[in-house]
Amino acid sequence: MQVDDSLASSSTRYLTSAASSAPPSLQPYFARFSDLYSKKLYYQLLLSVQEFYAHPESDKPGSTLRYEFFTKFVINWKDKVSGLSGAELAIAAAKQLKEPSKALDFLSKQRDELPDKTPPHLLVSMECTHYKLLLGELETVKKDVDQGGKVLNNYDAVEKVVSGGYYRVAAEYYKAKALYQQYYTSSLLYLACLPHNGTEDDLLEEEKVERAHDLAIAAILGQGIWNFGELILHPLLPTLNSTPHAYLLALLSAFSSGSLPLFDSLLPSIQSHPLLSASMPFLRQKICLMALVESVSKREARQRSLSFETIAKETALPVDEVEHLCMKALSLSLIKGSLDQSAQVAHISWVQPRVLEMDQLKALRAKLANWLSRVKDTEIFVENEGSAGNKNVVEAVVV
Repeated sequence: MQVDDSLASSSTRYLTSAASSAPPSLQPYFARFSDLYSKKLYYQLLLSVQEFYAHPESDKPGSTLRYEFFTKFVINWKDKVSGLSGAELAIAAAKQLKEPSKALDFLSKQRDELPDKTPPHLLVSMECTHYKLLLGELETVKKDVDQGGKVLNNYDAVEKVVSGGYYRVAAEYYKAKALYQQYYTSSLLYLACLPHNGTEDDLLEEEKVERAHDLAIAAILGQGIWNFGELILHPLLPTLNSTPHAYLLALLSAFSSGSLPLFDSLLPSIQSHPLLSASMPFLRQKICLMALVESVSKREARQRSLSFETIAKETALPVDEVEHLCMKALSLSLIKGSLDQSAQVAHISWVQPRVLEMDQLKALRAKLANWLSRVKDTEIFVENEGSAGNKNVVEAVVV
């Protein structure tokens, strides 16, 4: 009881002192905090604190108000509310510490107070990993990301704030290591955990542009990324418009549609980007593969036996390089089929499904319309043949 009284007394003194020095717009909160805390209405107190944290005045540049508020007040009753809520408040407080090492020390203590392998523990652990990454501890970060992924996969269901926290930090690590495919996957999963998929007020404007840029680069440079439609249709991508990176939208479209002319028209912009210019041989091979995939996709199933010469025209490659390109596409499971080396023909039986852009959907609609027309013609032919056959049978019986 004496301990509780001591905590209540210290909390009351802090609230009184903080209220006098707080901005006028925040002062009413402190009286409410004091009242709810004295009545032990912890859930209502939590809601008021979350509202306080959301107020812009509580997070002004250079301010440590949230940090002091947590360490001198919230810490006295955080065990009375859900561990996840307490973890979120601790993370928001740590962000006001300028030095990553201090933020890491603070959050490490908060993490150690939480039960191991629980969602709150994972959330705070990954935020600790974020600060380790800022400190350049890449080997430790890798272990944390791997371990965190195993813990996350063991949950049947978990709050989006937890899974989002993991994927955000994992994406940061993969970006630092230039692991494009892993970054692409983790970053899209992180955005899917946000209320508006990364749009509206989910991220700051500069964060939206950076994330969209990084996703575009990762999709283009990712060794195993051949489906660009999903990213092109993502609501975050339009943030690149009216920025120096707007050409990336056209470049993504070039890869999605396998358009060599569009790709070539963007070469000056591509060569101005250090990462892209350093990967020109890979990009050239990738656009040729996508041109092959698009060439097969736009043809009807009965027209998918392509001569090497036709493929050479579609991909702007010499005929003697077509076989290697087709073998590469087969090995990557972009297409299925066989090659007739003597006849110089590729027999394609299957092409990898993709998320299509609007122009590609229009072409697909035209193919379906053509197919329906042929089906209708076949139906009429069968009906006519059937009628003629029945008539001949009747005439034979009469005779």
